[in-house]
Amino acid sequence: MSKHFQRQIERLKKKMLFLSAVVEESVHQAVTALIERDIEKAVLVIKKDEEIDNMEVELEEEGLKILALYQPVAIDLRFIIAVLKINNDLERIGDLSVNIAERAVALASVPPVEIFFDIEKMSTIAKKMLKKSLDALVNLDVRLASEIESFDDDIDRLHRGNYAKFKEAINANPNRVDELLQLLGISRYLERIADHTTNIAEDVIYMVDGNIVRHKNEL
Repeated sequence: MSKHFQRQIERLKKKMLFLSAVVEESVHQAVTALIERDIEKAVLVIKKDEEIDNMEVELEEEGLKILALYQPVAIDLRFIIAVLKINNDLERIGDLSVNIAERAVALASVPPVEIFFDIEKMSTIAKKMLKKSLDALVNLDVRLASEIESFDDDIDRLHRGNYAKFKEAINANPNRVDELLQLLGISRYLERIADHTTNIAEDVIYMVDGNIVRHKNEL
């Protein structure tokens, strides 16, 4: 029974890692579609959303099945709970990638507008955060998970800076307000992706140490 349980845990972990890889690629492709004005690439991201949704449902069902059959305790229980929560965050990141892709389609259908905002830099940080948080989960590495918060602070600073740049961009391009609003929306989507990734890192810390660190900085 113990060996079978461990095989189920490993299977759950592999499925979650596969989902994370698909989601990470969706983020990358959505931003690439935006930068390269590639409508076809953006449409592929949008179509991929159904696959991500299906994987999210399958992963949740399998996690709940393990809970019901084996009634795990201690770190095994925390691991499965963390996977279920991370699964939801990954699905939301996939949704946000679709939002970016939809904005990319809209922007590619109009004359180019100079990208004043730090979209590429935010995307690079967000993808790095996602990779680190999943590495932390696989390796049960609290130290690595704890590093995510500083990256989230960087994303927040860039996003706040984009509001100031938005005002400058409107003055320079008063006839492109709609397009600039689309870009500012993308900045918001990337900031939210970083938030969900931070949630993943916090769930890793809870899984390993049993410490709930979410909301501590808000007190």
